[in-house]
Amino acid sequence: MNAPRLWVVAVVATVILAASCGGGPPGPATLDPRHDACRFCRMTVSDPRVAAQVVAPGEEPMFFDDIGCLAAFLRQETRLPQGAVAYVADHRTRAWVLASSATFTRVDRLETPMGSHLVAYVDAASRLADPDTKGGVPVGIPEIFGPAGPPGGQAPR
Repeated sequence: MNAPRLWVVAVVATVILAASCGGGPPGPATLDPRHDACRFCRMTVSDPRVAAQVVAPGEEPMFFDDIGCLAAFLRQETRLPQGAVAYVADHRTRAWVLASSATFTRVDRLETPMGSHLVAYVDAASRLADPDTKGGVPVGIPEIFGPAGPPGGQAPR
């Protein structure tokens, strides 16, 4: 192979390698509320409004039916796959949000599958727009997940 051709092959290989490695943290997986089970309590993840998940490159997603189950799992699991990221569902929109940047609220009158009474939102505006949080109390990330916070994203607030 001559030098210019080798150079073109090297550039193409570099571009392909960069494209496959870039892009930041892995995105959330799609939840199937009929079949996906909670990684911690094994119950079906039937309410997407209070669901959570941990995803990692090259690994099957781990779903949770309650933010309390995610928190309990993270306290027990000391070896998460490299690049693992936790997501929680925005209670109002059901959109996946990085757990490390979400806004959490405990609403004692709101039932959650395992009784944590925790719901999450992308931000305070989404929380205020949800009538279900009336009477709820904001909860900080360290109170739920400990000082290290959930995996991936930003440092806990």
